[in-house]
Amino acid sequence: MRDKQRHEIRVVETMAKAPNEAVADVRRDQMVAAAAQLIAERGFAETRIADVASRVGASPALVIYYFGTKDSLLTEALRWSEKEFYASAEAMLHDTPSVIGRLESLVTMCIPLVDDGEIPADWGLWFDLWAQAFRNPQVKQDRVLLDEQWRAVIARIVSEGVEAGEIAGIDVEWFTIMWSSLLDGLVVQVALDDPLVTGQRAQQVALQVARKELGLG
Repeated sequence: MRDKQRHEIRVVETMAKAPNEAVADVRRDQMVAAAAQLIAERGFAETRIADVASRVGASPALVIYYFGTKDSLLTEALRWSEKEFYASAEAMLHDTPSVIGRLESLVTMCIPLVDDGEIPADWGLWFDLWAQAFRNPQVKQDRVLLDEQWRAVIARIVSEGVEAGEIAGIDVEWFTIMWSSLLDGLVVQVALDDPLVTGQRAQQVALQVARKELGLG
């Protein structure tokens, strides 16, 4: 009888806990979204924990409870903003069969043509993450994981191109490192409004290098 009662109590506790966890997840997502928006608007240095808390109607202590530090919040904000990018990338890979078509789409996604003086919000998050990673070991490690995810997309495109016979044998890892680094550098130049590196030219450079290295003509 007692065992049955204990079981019933555990069931009730589990049922009560589930809604609370769901609410906590929603609350956490709201904070991450607010942090991403604020950092994109103001920059990491000018964004305070209190600002994030104020935007979602919470206390600074609650934000700290969920994320611990502002650096951790920055990493989570970038992960949150990248979800849409990777969802779009996955859809593109599914809908675009050719290697060159995939590379063209990926370049357009990475270096969108925007109005003068405007940059995509996630660029600002990346720049702030790079700056913090320079001095913060934990952020540095987080940066490595995020870049591994990004490079995996490029490696997948090239590997599947090799398997399909569109690309001759190539060192996939070498190309992935080289091309992802090139894209990062081009994004920085476009973001800094370099007069010689417009968004359109950056796209052309990235695709020309990819075509040459992969033997795509």
